[in-house]
Amino acid sequence: MRSVLEPPPSAQLIEAFANTLNLEYGTDALSTPGSLVDWLIEQDLLDRRLRLSADVHDQYLGLRGGIREVALFASIRDVPLAPSPGLPPALRPLASLALAWVRLRMTGDVLRLKRCAEHTCELVFWDLSKNRSRRWCSMRVCGNRVKSRAYAARQVAGE
Repeated sequence: MRSVLEPPPSAQLIEAFANTLNLEYGTDALSTPGSLVDWLIEQDLLDRRLRLSADVHDQYLGLRGGIREVALFASIRDVPLAPSPGLPPALRPLASLALAWVRLRMTGDVLRLKRCAEHTCELVFWDLSKNRSRRWCSMRVCGNRVKSRAYAARQVAGE
């Protein structure tokens, strides 16, 4: 039996997918169709290199954006939800990602998958707290930034 401290495989996959966009460093691991294919192979969602069209690439980015905003229903409309054999190979991983998200929603585990409240970060993380109240991906980094800014603002206001 899986403990709450261990995210289910679907959460690990969704977290990795969402965090391919890193606002703090200004990087996007899926910026091109080729980099998306590389990532899908690394995640064992593809077993060979494919050429992805710009439209298919945009579908993946749309799903990622919806997951990051936790407003998936706006972007899942046009996404296949079953990686069936009749689905084109380029869309099978997309269906697997969408299915992983749906599983998280159906089990309620999606409540433990959160986006960092620090506006310069916004990484997605698995909330390990008992009451699901964690706000930052890292208290040491992002939480400290927020608290330091709040302290500095109070010092300026108190002068």
